Amino acid sequence: MDLLNFINSKVTLTAQECAEVEQKFQPASYTKGALLITPNNYSSKIFFIQKGLVRTFYYKDEKDITQFFFDEGTFTAPLNSIFHQISEPYGWQALEDTTVRTINYEELDPMLTRIPALQKMFFHVAIDVLTLFSIKLESLQFQTAEQRYHTMIEMYPKILLRAPLGQIASYLGITQQTLSVIRARR
Repeated sequence: MDLLNFINSKVTLTAQECAEVEQKFQPASYTKGALLITPNNYSSKIFFIQKGLVRTFYYKDEKDITQFFFDEGTFTAPLNSIFHQISEPYGWQALEDTTVRTINYEELDPMLTRIPALQKMFFHVAIDVLTLFSIKLESLQFQTAEQRYHTMIEMYPKILLRAPLGQIASYLGITQQTLSVIRARR
């Protein structure tokens, strides 16, 4: 999904505001497997995913754990680096060839003041992302592994075709063997 189409589906920008967004958000492409952000690093980049699939992940006891998936038409950003000036424990990895639009937060922040509609759009994006993280947290706390799997399939119906099963299993907080058992019951 194109960045301006996404923004204009949420709020209305003037032609001049669209031109500024188009100029400030730079295009970038990543091949499958490439890191957008390395774990335990600093970044102030905000990403809008136009095409492809990105996962955030971290390492625990030398294991690679998937935290979240972001697909077309979504924003993602290293919040620890941007808002708390601490290294970001998460890495961002392209799971497919991925095209993004990116802007440094230092450039975005003054735009949000100048363009109130853009600020409103980012407020709604933040609420949407918080809702998704809340759903994941609730599923980890209150659902069985099988229920978590079905919740994920409802939210991301094509994820099984796009992400490796090991990464899906770690996202669900289960082993790949448990995921295979659950999938076999369908």
